[in-house]
Amino acid sequence: MKVLTFFNNKGGVGKTTMVYHISWMLAEMGYRVISVDLDPQSNLTSMFLPIERLEEIFEDEPGSTILGSVVPVIDSEGYQPVHIENIHENIGLLIGNLALSAYEDKLSDAWLKCLNRDAYAFKVVSVFDKLIKDASERFKADIVLIDVGPNLGAINRAVTVGSDYLIMPVSSDLFSLQGIKNLGQTLKTWKKEWDERKAKNPKPDTLSLPKGDVESSGYVIMQYTAKESRPVKSYLKWADRIPATYHEFVLNNQISPDLTIDNDSECLGLLKHYHSLAPMSMEAHRPMFLLKPADGAIGAHVQAVKKCYADFQQLTQRILETCQVVS
Repeated sequence: MKVLTFFNNKGGVGKTTMVYHISWMLAEMGYRVISVDLDPQSNLTSMFLPIERLEEIFEDEPGSTILGSVVPVIDSEGYQPVHIENIHENIGLLIGNLALSAYEDKLSDAWLKCLNRDAYAFKVVSVFDKLIKDASERFKADIVLIDVGPNLGAINRAVTVGSDYLIMPVSSDLFSLQGIKNLGQTLKTWKKEWDERKAKNPKPDTLSLPKGDVESSGYVIMQYTAKESRPVKSYLKWADRIPATYHEFVLNNQISPDLTIDNDSECLGLLKHYHSLAPMSMEAHRPMFLLKPADGAIGAHVQAVKKCYADFQQLTQRILETCQVVS
């Protein structure tokens, strides 16, 4: 089982939409996947679930969200098995919660106390690693996809040190480049700090901790502009700078100035803006590449759906190969 976190310091790049669609494509390909919504905005959860189910959960079943397992650990009450929402025979969802952000300070405090060999602090920092492993074992998942918020806070730090791979969705603009720089530099700090803390584990024989050796597995350019379109100069101005920025700040190596997104092995794929398919998908609670005529996918949309399927199938296969996921 592999744990993949999709993360960029810049928001609005289409990260959640990508996680949602890759989850469905993995299911199409026969993989069992757990999708984890750890972005406090909970947009992944709202994409998977209709409003009726959301109302039922938040009004009658609040323990069904991710906080049902996080809070008992933070309150020293012991771990409670995380609820897995069955979306599809091959997709399980760990439901997000807007209140998750309220626990940033407690996770930050626990991070500091790990340096004092505080066993409770290590349990708090490791809570996401524990609940993800628990869910994966119960669901018999081949792969876990985690959606996190666009920040460098304590929740994302705790999630990242428990991940196997990190994939960076980026857009072709100045702020996305800055996001690559910020995240690349922060990842180095987090890994160094976690290595220091792991060495202070007060109960190494009984207290299992995240490995903290997450690998950066590449980037995906979101909503890219086809080269024949009008704003091509603006698009290429920033797109051509992505490879060098990623290699320098994330991978710590210098590259040839001739490297572009077209020949950079770290570029996992390019995803277009699918325009009218997106609102249809939201309305139908169905991925864009599985839209049916009953959902409004008729006429020219039929070919767009097929092209979308091929795009996500190619990207998902590339991710499987890069992250060494086996059937």
